[in-house]
Amino acid sequence: MATACSRLPFMGTKGRMEHLSGQQVAQDYAVSDSPEVKRRQAVQTLLARAVQRLQSGQPEAAEKDVRAALKLDPGSVDAVTLLGIIEDRRGNAVLAGQHYRRAAELAPGQGAAQNNYGTWLCSNGFAAESLVWFDRAVLAPGYATPTAAMANAGSCALKAGQSERASRDLRQVLAIEPANTVALEAMAELEFDRQQYMSARAFVERRLAAGPATAAVLKLASQIEDRLGDKAAASRYVQRNRAEFPDAQDVTTGGNAGP
Repeated sequence: MATACSRLPFMGTKGRMEHLSGQQVAQDYAVSDSPEVKRRQAVQTLLARAVQRLQSGQPEAAEKDVRAALKLDPGSVDAVTLLGIIEDRRGNAVLAGQHYRRAAELAPGQGAAQNNYGTWLCSNGFAAESLVWFDRAVLAPGYATPTAAMANAGSCALKAGQSERASRDLRQVLAIEPANTVALEAMAELEFDRQQYMSARAFVERRLAAGPATAAVLKLASQIEDRLGDKAAASRYVQRNRAEFPDAQDVTTGGNAGP
């Protein structure tokens, strides 16, 4: 019997999406499997069901499955991370952060767990503190997506007022992944803050071409055009923002597009 945990989105900085540590796929098991193998199979089955239930809008049922999995395997990083995601969905930021930190501590060599906790820190007012966790993620052996953590580090360094580090990290990411949306948006913000509006325009246009727009990036685009004196272009971005994100607040032009 094979089971799989679907990749569950994790809320990153400024609404960007990260994912759970990775796709966990259980091996095929034979009838004569040992108790240990059966225990691991049961954990994977419970976590797969928890993911499905959470995606179906059943956080209470999902939590029940996750806690059952933790009884079988108290050191399951994916289970602890899922608890963090569940609390995030409930709006319990502090409790979510406790779970993300616990997952990072359980797996100090797992890049995704370090990245997830760093992302939580940056999203909850601890941008400077998040950087050490992103650094750990980037250096973690076997981490499949170090540029994700590096892009988050650059974005959060900008948020922490560390513009030189932000520029360094973001440019390193873009040298590897020219269409990285996190890095492109953060570079647009950085150049805007430096009053390099033509460069900011180039980065924001690349960002919009690289992935779906967000209310934040459309607002930034309108502010850039406003500073460049193209009122028509600024107005078009404002109108697009209102049409695509009617629930977003404050989409007018002007002002500083801070993180």
